[in-house]
Amino acid sequence: MEHPLFALKAGDSRVRTYERNGFTVTVKPGHDGCATIHDKDLWIYCVSQMVEARNAGQEVFRVVRFKAYDFLRATNRDTSGRAYIRMGEMLARLTGTRIETNIETAGKRERGFFGLVDSAKVVEHDRRNRMVAVEVTLPYWLYRSVEAMHVLALSRDYFRLRKPLERRIYELARKHCGTQPSWLISLAVLHKKSGSASPLRNFREDVRALVQSGHLPDYLMSYDPARDMVTFYAFGPTGRVAEAKDMLAGRPHAPLVAHEKAHARKAGKRPRSANR
Repeated sequence: MEHPLFALKAGDSRVRTYERNGFTVTVKPGHDGCATIHDKDLWIYCVSQMVEARNAGQEVFRVVRFKAYDFLRATNRDTSGRAYIRMGEMLARLTGTRIETNIETAGKRERGFFGLVDSAKVVEHDRRNRMVAVEVTLPYWLYRSVEAMHVLALSRDYFRLRKPLERRIYELARKHCGTQPSWLISLAVLHKKSGSASPLRNFREDVRALVQSGHLPDYLMSYDPARDMVTFYAFGPTGRVAEAKDMLAGRPHAPLVAHEKAHARKAGKRPRSANR
């Protein structure tokens, strides 16, 4: 989640390099373009299957086999014939995108060269020639992360986020906020971590819009224009306490109506109208 391995824009063919805290990641797209953050759903789905098997006391392997239909349903996709074609395109981008990095997992640092997915194949087809079973071989370092349980659960609402930037910001909040009540970050650093290709001024407006919407799963957001800082507050009592402390300290805060919508959605209730 720390490194922006996946493109936020479809058709991105740039070679992208990110450096932070001694770690370097270079992303090199393949012939079909760079894998996108929506393609990452396959990673998330496979890892969830591995974690479920591990928790059940079963042996976990790098090769994950699943039904295409189950993947489409679990990740909030349609199940039309076109969806199966798009899934094939997704597998092509995931196997074609190459990563060069000195990333560390399970206490080991190494310079690695690998694909986001080592290999993938369709095992079966139905009578309409649609893929039924898919077999994916994950990169070894990702498999090692699952073995070491260096994984975080995501909200089911993550798959309902359609805008790539919203997904990426949620990932960063999930990683850095973790079990803390809040997480403060400068907009410039958030911009870099997000992997956004937009100028900082445009990114700032996108973040402002997300703050106003209040619909990021699991978190509330606040933007301080004076310091150009963004704060994420975890849903729940500890997050509300941290939020209240910041309000009492006089720090600029998101409009109340946006926060009411977010809290109401979390509680499964209809928020009050903004006209009230």
